[in-house]
Amino acid sequence: MSSTGIVHLVGAGPGDLGLVTFRAKELISQADVLVYDYLVHPELIKWCRPECEVVYVGKKAGFHSVPQEEIEALLVKHAKAGKRVVRLKGGDPFVFGRGGEEARTLARDNIPFEVVPGVTAALAAGAYSGIPLTHRNTSSSLVFLTGHEDPTKGELQIDWRAYGSLKNTTLAIYMGMGHLRFIMDELQAGGMSAAMPAAVVQWASLGRQRSVAGTIATLAGLVEKAQLGAPAIIFVGEVVTHHDDIDWFEHLPLFGRRVAITRTRDQNSELREKLETLGAEVLELPLITISKDTDRLGFVEILAELGSYDWIVFTSANGVRYFFEDFLKGFKDIRSLGILRFACVGKATAREIERYHIKVECMPDTATGESLADALIATGSLDSAKVIVVTGNLNRDVLVRKLEAGGAILDRLLLYKTEKTDLAHDPVADDFREKGADAILFASSSAVQSFAEQSAVLALSANAKLPLAGSIGPQTTETMKKAGMAIGFEAKKPSLDSLIEALIKNLKSN
Repeated sequence: MSSTGIVHLVGAGPGDLGLVTFRAKELISQADVLVYDYLVHPELIKWCRPECEVVYVGKKAGFHSVPQEEIEALLVKHAKAGKRVVRLKGGDPFVFGRGGEEARTLARDNIPFEVVPGVTAALAAGAYSGIPLTHRNTSSSLVFLTGHEDPTKGELQIDWRAYGSLKNTTLAIYMGMGHLRFIMDELQAGGMSAAMPAAVVQWASLGRQRSVAGTIATLAGLVEKAQLGAPAIIFVGEVVTHHDDIDWFEHLPLFGRRVAITRTRDQNSELREKLETLGAEVLELPLITISKDTDRLGFVEILAELGSYDWIVFTSANGVRYFFEDFLKGFKDIRSLGILRFACVGKATAREIERYHIKVECMPDTATGESLADALIATGSLDSAKVIVVTGNLNRDVLVRKLEAGGAILDRLLLYKTEKTDLAHDPVADDFREKGADAILFASSSAVQSFAEQSAVLALSANAKLPLAGSIGPQTTETMKKAGMAIGFEAKKPSLDSLIEALIKNLKSN
């Protein structure tokens, strides 16, 4: 059997994580080596396994950190070493992505490969800016063009004047911002009316998307005034007239707003997804890192006596993941949990429990430890009941105290540790320091404490925007006050939806 690995040429889409294909996510999570470009969303890198080797090759116009020939040699080398390699490219590998060149090299070297298409930038730019790429009666054909060819040619090889004579056609031009004025002038010289609608869409599908619409005679000046640059798609055609009428994305309530959120680096962010759905550009400041506590004090003893407990209480999704990870190493059957009843704080934690087809019997409407304790006491089942509380090193003791006061016989199981993340050289932290944000959201006291402890390394530059600080609830607000932080707003209820509602309301008034 051959030891040769395989290379997957994978399209990462235009930026919006919701547009990444299921196959792409599957392959990223299985990769031994991930080779990725400048325009790939950084969140995709977090889908890799911890042991995956991650290689950044740049591919930013004018700043190619690794030459194309070396990238192809890198793919061949790792595949011949028996590795599963994912070559992750922005958009689609075969649409101005040089995927064809890479596939040809792999075929020549007898390397097995797969091509996974992605949503190419023009499709996303049209959809997210209200520009239908084809339209009945006005545009029956679509042409993809590139304004940036092989730099060794010295000049553009496309006969732009020939495209100026096309009728009922939409032109979608990639990588043309450096030659925008020349291209527009050449289209006019080829017979296209100076009044032909044209537009530029920058950072399509992301919260930082910006667009400008005009005509081929005015577009270059409008773009210069708006200071738009790459990456961007240029559209030319009658379909651009629909931009103002059906531009849904740029009318979302948080469109154009930069929102920093504070969360752990290794957690899926429900908050980020909700904010991006509303059009925000989200900066995830990974202030704290969650890791398994290798000591796991008391775990073996509790596992041996599991059948004697009445309730198990989880305060976070991390606790659920780490508990079942170790539980399933010792037991192959979920029925080994016996009659154990489950309680938790928050919907995200409940969803993690339900992944194991286990019913959550107690979850308060308000996602706090105090509320969970009150809800458990209200069941009338705690008198002399044996209870396991799964926690981390920074969890508050109020839950434990209230349960013990309610008559429970309690064992505390410490399964994970919360530690500060080094932000000195983090690219997201760099972006935050340089530009600031419209708002920064705190969804836990531990995030506030970590932010306060690292405030020096997160100090904003002189021209950065000072963000409003938002709190998810009274406990977090109290921690912010103790840290000397100015509080911009607090959610009416300690939930993500309520926090976002308060964010929208306060940003409207500022």
